[in-house]
Amino acid sequence: MQVFRSLPPPSERRPCALTIGNFDGVHRGHLRLLERLTELAAPLSLPRCVLTFEPHPREFFAARRAGFQAPKRIATLRDKLQALAHAGIERTCVVHFNDRFAALEPEAFIERILVEGLQTRLLLIGDDFRFGAQRRGDFATLEAAASRYGFTLHRMPTVAQDGLRISSSAVRAALDEGDLPGTERLLGRPYSISGHVVHGRKLGRELGFPTLNLRIAHGRPALAGIFVVRVHGLADQPLPGVASLGTRPAVETGGAPLLETHLLDWQGNAYGRLIQVDFLRKLRDEAHYDTLDALVAQIHMDADQARAHFRDHGAVPLPATGSDPAL
Repeated sequence: MQVFRSLPPPSERRPCALTIGNFDGVHRGHLRLLERLTELAAPLSLPRCVLTFEPHPREFFAARRAGFQAPKRIATLRDKLQALAHAGIERTCVVHFNDRFAALEPEAFIERILVEGLQTRLLLIGDDFRFGAQRRGDFATLEAAASRYGFTLHRMPTVAQDGLRISSSAVRAALDEGDLPGTERLLGRPYSISGHVVHGRKLGRELGFPTLNLRIAHGRPALAGIFVVRVHGLADQPLPGVASLGTRPAVETGGAPLLETHLLDWQGNAYGRLIQVDFLRKLRDEAHYDTLDALVAQIHMDADQARAHFRDHGAVPLPATGSDPAL
């Protein structure tokens, strides 16, 4: 998949079949939209293109408006792009959402972005899509412009599960409740976070529980707590582990979000490696401990619960290999 960190340069512009959205989480509703885009694009031999935004528009407005609350992020940009590529999207344009972009009038958005910048020949949108300054543009606006600019317009109805709309808000609610099976049903896959392993403070190693550390680029992940996980990218099969996702109140205050994963019975040098962490079960919320001994005792209990989970589900930790655990 080609990724453009703006609109494609003039030399790379070509007619496309386009859909637009934040695609946070790339859930089953998004996937059905992308499937429909493929169905519509195939007879026209058009490449499938997604226009998305960074930061999330509501994050942008939250930073500028008192009392405006941005939603917690379901996915990192890396994971969103990976999910879009897996869904068969051939081109993704990640537009920087800033003051100038937010101020575009609907007609300017259509002309400059859809027609000139992306050469849209087919446009598919969700039934709640709004665009342009103060969200004044809607389906009727696009419908009036379609014949004038020479693109066809399609609208995708809501995708529901058990009578409930599948949405990023529903995924966030499930994650907030620690309902990982429910999250998996909405996403169509286990909830996961990927990234490159970075150096940490080495405290886990000192306590006997070395961890693989992933930074969370955005400040408000939709999930927090202690979890049973499995890790892809370090061996021929997923490795079982236990992970902490959050701001580490046990060892510091005001920390940035961090994902720390301890692999059960595995050691190796993983610094710089790209891994994916699947979240299988929530064990508990983050907590503060008065002493390191109390923290270590709790970590032992967490690891024991993770081992029990894998025993109950027929997964056995791999034997230890290597000698330089990452932290």
